[in-house]
Amino acid sequence: MNFEGLDPGLAEYAPSIHSTLDPVLDAHLNPSLLQNVELDPEGVALDALPVQESVHIMEGVYSELHSVVAEVGVPVTVSHFDLHEEMLWVGSHGGHATSFFGPALERYSSFQVNGSDDIRQIQSLENGILFLTKNNLKYMARGGLIIFDYLLDESEDMHSLLLTDSSTLLVGGLQNHILEIDLNTVQETQKYAVELPGVTIMRQTNRFFFCGHTSGKVSLRDLRSFKVEHEFDAFSGSLSDFDVHGNLLAACGFSSRLTGLACDRFLKVYDLRMMRAITPLQVHVDPAFLRFIPTYTSRLAIISQSGQCQFCEPTGLANPADIFHVNPVGPLLMTFDVSASKQALAFGDSEGCVHLWSDSPEPSFNPYSRETEFALPCLVDSLPPLDWSQDLLPLSLIPVPLTTDVLLSDWPAANSAPAPRRAPPVDAEILRTMKKVGFIGYAPNPRTRLRNQIPYRLKELDNEFDSSSQVTESLIGREEEPHLHMVSKKYRKVTIKYSKLGLEDFDFKHYNKTLFAGLEPHIPNAYCNCMIQVLYFLEPVRCLIQNHLCQKEFCLACELGFLFHMLDLSRGDPCQGSNFLRAFRTIPEASALGLILADSDEASGKGNLARLIQRWNRFILTQLHQDMQELEVPQAYRGVGGSSFCSSGDSVIGQLFSCEMENCSLCRCGSETVRTSSTLLFTLSYPEGSNCDKTGKNYDFAQVLKRSICLEQNTQAWCDNCEKYQPTIQTRNIRHLPDILVINCEVNSSKEADFWRIQAEVAFKMAIKKYGGEISKNKEFALADRKELRSPEGLLLCSSIEELKNVWLPFSIRMKMTKNKGLDVCNWTDGDEVQLSSLGAPSQWGLAKAEEERGVCVYDLMATVVHILDSRTGGSLVAHIKVGETYHQRKEGVTHQQWYLFNDFLIEPIDKHESVQFDMNWKVPAILYYVKRNLNSRYNLNIKNPIEASVLLAEASLARKQRKTHTTFIPLMLSEMPQVGDLVGLDAEFVTLNEEEAELRSDGTKSTIKPSQMSVARITCVRGQGPNEGIPFIDDYISTQEQVVDYLTQYSGIKPGDLDAKISSKHLTTLKSTYLKLRFLIDIGVKFVGHGLQKDFRVINLMVPKDQVLDTVYLFHMPRKRMISLRFLAWYFLDLKIQGETHDSIEDARTALQLYRKYLELSKNGTEPESFHKVLKGLYEKGRKMDWKVPEPESQTSPKRNIPAGHGGASL
Repeated sequence: MNFEGLDPGLAEYAPSIHSTLDPVLDAHLNPSLLQNVELDPEGVALDALPVQESVHIMEGVYSELHSVVAEVGVPVTVSHFDLHEEMLWVGSHGGHATSFFGPALERYSSFQVNGSDDIRQIQSLENGILFLTKNNLKYMARGGLIIFDYLLDESEDMHSLLLTDSSTLLVGGLQNHILEIDLNTVQETQKYAVELPGVTIMRQTNRFFFCGHTSGKVSLRDLRSFKVEHEFDAFSGSLSDFDVHGNLLAACGFSSRLTGLACDRFLKVYDLRMMRAITPLQVHVDPAFLRFIPTYTSRLAIISQSGQCQFCEPTGLANPADIFHVNPVGPLLMTFDVSASKQALAFGDSEGCVHLWSDSPEPSFNPYSRETEFALPCLVDSLPPLDWSQDLLPLSLIPVPLTTDVLLSDWPAANSAPAPRRAPPVDAEILRTMKKVGFIGYAPNPRTRLRNQIPYRLKELDNEFDSSSQVTESLIGREEEPHLHMVSKKYRKVTIKYSKLGLEDFDFKHYNKTLFAGLEPHIPNAYCNCMIQVLYFLEPVRCLIQNHLCQKEFCLACELGFLFHMLDLSRGDPCQGSNFLRAFRTIPEASALGLILADSDEASGKGNLARLIQRWNRFILTQLHQDMQELEVPQAYRGVGGSSFCSSGDSVIGQLFSCEMENCSLCRCGSETVRTSSTLLFTLSYPEGSNCDKTGKNYDFAQVLKRSICLEQNTQAWCDNCEKYQPTIQTRNIRHLPDILVINCEVNSSKEADFWRIQAEVAFKMAIKKYGGEISKNKEFALADRKELRSPEGLLLCSSIEELKNVWLPFSIRMKMTKNKGLDVCNWTDGDEVQLSSLGAPSQWGLAKAEEERGVCVYDLMATVVHILDSRTGGSLVAHIKVGETYHQRKEGVTHQQWYLFNDFLIEPIDKHESVQFDMNWKVPAILYYVKRNLNSRYNLNIKNPIEASVLLAEASLARKQRKTHTTFIPLMLSEMPQVGDLVGLDAEFVTLNEEEAELRSDGTKSTIKPSQMSVARITCVRGQGPNEGIPFIDDYISTQEQVVDYLTQYSGIKPGDLDAKISSKHLTTLKSTYLKLRFLIDIGVKFVGHGLQKDFRVINLMVPKDQVLDTVYLFHMPRKRMISLRFLAWYFLDLKIQGETHDSIEDARTALQLYRKYLELSKNGTEPESFHKVLKGLYEKGRKMDWKVPEPESQTSPKRNIPAGHGGASL
């Protein structure tokens, strides 16, 4: 920490004051501190002053836990949480060090480090503690013994140290160099030059050293050479503190004013991916210290010297409500530190007091701390009592003299029997998943215990063996998991089992026997898969989104349209929304709403998925509404009658979902204020109080829905007439009905869940009584009771009584606008329509149209999104969707409607009653979609492809340094535009964003838990015919804003800097720009030739019809044999040596085209499969002999002599 600009009163502490440890009251000491404290005249150190014992700590909120005195009246200059043991170290202005053990801050050790200089930094190591003073580095044991004492030059003024590894240390200060010291030899190994006035703060990540200068700059230096890579000029005055976490750097400091230095209330925040500043963060305290506290989010803790502390997000807005106050004994806080576990905060003030704050009553300083050694009491004079009932009490506490006599505990063998410790029962999950090979069983690790550790609870273990509640080990007990007995198998979370071939041998057809496409769940933030399916099966939304195209790089409407196009093309194969979710992660509003989940939270299910998907539902509708407002409405979306589909300033999303509301505020003075607003969805508001639930009072869903739409509540609001806040009655009325009614259920607590459960039970009883049934007292039915229920008119209502259980939601609702701006809502059943038809009413379509003219609308349930509660996997989200006739017509050639369950890539037809049955123990409703009857007939739903041929023409590069001399391709001319059936050579290169996660099984095999996340970095397309055959017309490097962990240069040819617009010399474009080029080629009907195109298209996130893909991997492949590399095929058939040091996508694409020509030549255009089979046999024989390795130039030349006569030579 840089102390420039702090309270000048600190300079009054002369070093001579603290040269001795006299317990004399210092002149600067607050006299109130020593009330009721008696100083020992013999000079014994003052004991800690703990706070009162009953300290109430609220979980998750930091509160003061303990406060102790390190040295009376001597300022604390540094604090440090021990990284190996549960200890807190503090250093004083007088050079004295004190350690405290545990959250109770019991004094552990106290010793003098330096007689004249203050302690400026503390660093804990495995065997001791490093202390840095002005010109001295001292390594001492935790008890106070000196391990080494390294004296620096007297002219040095050191301020900071940084442990780069277990044996190397960097020391910096107010001089023009930084020293590197080897802790093993205790010698200076390197001296790095830095600019004056020097470095006072140092941090380290896996990419850079970060050095903070008193001039207000932060420099980023290379980890190996220590050269400056980047520099941020943060403050004009001086730097106070900074911290680094992930891709963010936050700094606080002082700015130059006319009167001198002033504390700047704007924190400077920098994005380390783009190496530029983002929006400064304004805080409400004078920041002197700051630290990232990454627990649930990347929070920042900002501390002022006066004791104010504020928490805020580095990319959000600071809230004054997030400020709490530390009550220092002295006037100033001098130091601040955060424990490794993020559960404890330590503050040191100018009067020598240390304050410990925590978010739990018994915090731990480290995730895994070793046991602390305490000095044993002297056992000579008195021996402690030995409690024989304590099983783990060491018997060595009682000293026993060495003797050769027989001891009393040495029982003869005849009087004793061995009693081995019984092994604990095997986990039921292991038994269920165990596979036997011979007499040995193998099972995946359920990760319920630490590896190679079995906790032995001696007494409890015996009770468990005697208990009758022990899980059975029979085969019956293994078939079904106890915690999933309620959850139907098709509703459980589905996962992809990866093998050596990745996804190629995973049987998706086992989970989806339909022709609809599922969505893969392994992508980050794929929890929204079910909602993507809901939007896709809304026919107007599907057509609207696919007609949309704009110039924004990250437009959710565009990316959703591309994903919908893939779902249209798929014939049962799963798709992935990687590009859509990539754009989703870049939207600032999504991050602000907490919709971006970390991988660990998503895997463990820490987030509340029901609340999350409801927030996502509101966000996506709002975002699509905004995206569609920016463009003119497409011609495809004109009304049937010829009128414009939407009004000026509105969007088609707004026309489909939006509801205009009239909000009235009535003050008790009689003043009334009316304003209009619009909403895209409604949230259910349940009846207040729980008495209705206990008494079983019946509420129709229509009643609750009307209450939620026409909401009335009492609240405090500003009254212009009274000119102050007054109690007002807020009422909301609807002006017109939407075409699609979206409802968030908000079942977020047991109160709402009980309400749904009670209403379902009441509805069940009423349905049985209405249709002549009776319910037994135990609510169970005999087999004879499971009969069909029919209405008095003979209409079949349900096939069995079971279909009426857990049902409260109606399939249809009827809504009517009244003349006095009111709203009537009622449940609508098929029986009501039959009665109307029997009275001579028109057909269903005519009835809906006639009623709508009178302000009456009938809405049919189209989709329900439910939260599946599963304690083992953290739960999941699934959707029930009523798929309409148009989708069945396109996919299966039939015209009917059917309800389906969509559980990621699992798709299964279900009965309609299953979509509204909610067993609140495991199946909780989250979102409802009601669609106005005959909605599709109102609009022209033709899709016009918005991608034009102009996307293939020349475009500017994003790279600043690119010149025409570096161009590696020639764009297509208008006369060269591809036609149906034209050949295009394609190759793509990728970089890694996240490494693969795998585990090693007990039998030695590797199991992939999560594959590596790849991102396309380069796409090349070459001409496949014409005079310019083999010349690329696309060679785009794809810019990415996400952090790349591995450029895979050996395989991709991509080097660091190629994807950076500031320094790249390549033709750099956005992923969307190149994606549109490929989409145009696919839509026009070209045939792609390449090697391993299946993976390329998968990472690019494209769905290409199989008849448009010519993959040389499969052309030169024999069944049940290995796949052959492009390099070996080029050497064998074309006598080409490719991919020498690295890969080049242009070379690979050209080679694939030549191999395809060779294939046509060898197989006589596919007319002679037998002769080509002989060629393949020779290829595989040669490959086995060569171990599939291309020989070096001096070892062997062309292999063409192995190819049968008449089949030699490439055509290109």
